[in-house]
Amino acid sequence: MAKVSKIATRKVEVRPGQRRLVSITVIGRDRTGVIARFTNMLFVGGANIEALEEQVQHGMFSMTLQASWPAATYDFLRIRQDAEGLAKELSMDLTLRELLTHQRPRLAVLVTKEPHCLQALLKAKLACDLVLVVGNYPDLGELALRAKIPFYQNPWLKRIEAEARLSKLLAEHEIDFIVLARFMRILSPGFVWRWKNRIINIHPSLLPAFPGANAYRQAYEKGVKIAGVTAHFVTPHLDEGPILSQEAFRIDPAWNLAKVVERGQQAEARTLLAGMKLFLQQRYDVYWGKVHERRP
Repeated sequence: MAKVSKIATRKVEVRPGQRRLVSITVIGRDRTGVIARFTNMLFVGGANIEALEEQVQHGMFSMTLQASWPAATYDFLRIRQDAEGLAKELSMDLTLRELLTHQRPRLAVLVTKEPHCLQALLKAKLACDLVLVVGNYPDLGELALRAKIPFYQNPWLKRIEAEARLSKLLAEHEIDFIVLARFMRILSPGFVWRWKNRIINIHPSLLPAFPGANAYRQAYEKGVKIAGVTAHFVTPHLDEGPILSQEAFRIDPAWNLAKVVERGQQAEARTLLAGMKLFLQQRYDVYWGKVHERRP
């Protein structure tokens, strides 16, 4: 059965130089002709397709496109009816969202208990709006609420149920991208797949070394002389996503594990912000599993 997510359009004033866009995301079993059917529907409706990205993995198909219309012919209700009808005919899940050009992206941050990355995000002046914090524990709720950011506790006892609740929150808040600010739970491949190159994680090692949990302890016990942190896109393969930013630091032989962690956490906050700035400036391309930065 096809599922249609009807996202309430926020009442945003259209400023000079801005245009309304509609983002259409379609997900379902891979089949011939889905792209052609949707693009033809938009063409017949007088739309101009601004962007289109599609992927196929393990027999599942995903497509996200953005389209615009001349102001005189723009009718969101009609667009939604046409898209919903086609999605049901093709047995595809559909999510619609109305956007504005040059609109600030909306960010959701996932946290567990460590506050340092969330604190850095709350203080930073980034070209996005942090509109939602979700934690699998309540520990950072007060920190978020002091910053007047909604906080939701989402227990992670059963991943399928937890991800369903999370997906609902992300849809309700019209989230554009996600940051894992030391979020200590593994997201399922299916969830990650639906947010391709839109989930940023900070990992406490210079990947690909020391993936997984307790990276600082791994580095300390191996006696490495240089450690570091990595901001990267999340993929279904744990800690193997395209790298956005890294920072290294030298370990003093006199340091204990607590000092290594302290030094690493300082680097985590800086590196996460650096990776996010690159993402928000859109000065990169991702291909062959690598982030290739475009110099200004």
